[in-house]
Amino acid sequence: MYLSRFRINTARPGARRLLSSPQSLHAAVMSSFPHLLPTVSAGPGTPSDGPRVLWRLDHNASAEVFLYVVSPDRPDLTHLVEQAGWPAAAAADPDNPGWQTRPYASFLDRLAQGTTWAFRLTANPVHHIRRKDDEPIKRTAHLTPVHQMAWLLERQERCGFRICEKPDSKRLLPSGNTHKKATHHGDRYELIVRDQRNLSFAKSRGDNAPGRRSVSLVAVTFDGRLQVTDSDLLRRTLVQGLGKAKAYGCGLMTLAPLPSAGERNQ
Repeated sequence: MYLSRFRINTARPGARRLLSSPQSLHAAVMSSFPHLLPTVSAGPGTPSDGPRVLWRLDHNASAEVFLYVVSPDRPDLTHLVEQAGWPAAAAADPDNPGWQTRPYASFLDRLAQGTTWAFRLTANPVHHIRRKDDEPIKRTAHLTPVHQMAWLLERQERCGFRICEKPDSKRLLPSGNTHKKATHHGDRYELIVRDQRNLSFAKSRGDNAPGRRSVSLVAVTFDGRLQVTDSDLLRRTLVQGLGKAKAYGCGLMTLAPLPSAGERNQ
């Protein structure tokens, strides 16, 4: 397994085209693997029992956008450097091809139960509802931070982690119920829901069917702290993804060490 990071040059027209189309960016990511044939399903139909290619965009600032990729094979992102990076700088420095790739397996092997990490996850929180008795059940996006947070909390244990809770002295917002009787947790958890994006694009129907169909999805980013409860389940989450729409930049969770007490106090 490998973890790669590529900084996107937002000033380039090719970068803006990729950032405006999750489908185009998915195709660009999958083209990074020379041994992955186009006939091999690597999108929504990929089997869920093994590692897969996952990717995520981090919009840290308007001109600071990073693409993260987790993959079973080492990627070659040369085409992305040429289209959406700094090709001249990469050509001038043989030691810096324009992206960074590190082995991921050694980090995954070190995950231990009880350890605590900062995490980031971009996901597609959905549920299945029937609005009327005579209608079929439909997959529908959660649209409020309260429901999006609840979506992640419902999955935490079976994904191998537990979201850390704040001490009582640091909680400012009380928990309770919404006007629709849904439970909300105030600021009980070390968890932030941000950057909701409503994505819509056209996709071919596949199986040689004519025409294209419209795809709409909601993506949000979760930042927080977690404790490992089952290292095997968490490893599976990190390499298989969490939730739906993995082909379109959702599902990739990454971990980072927490700052030391001295660093937090500075």
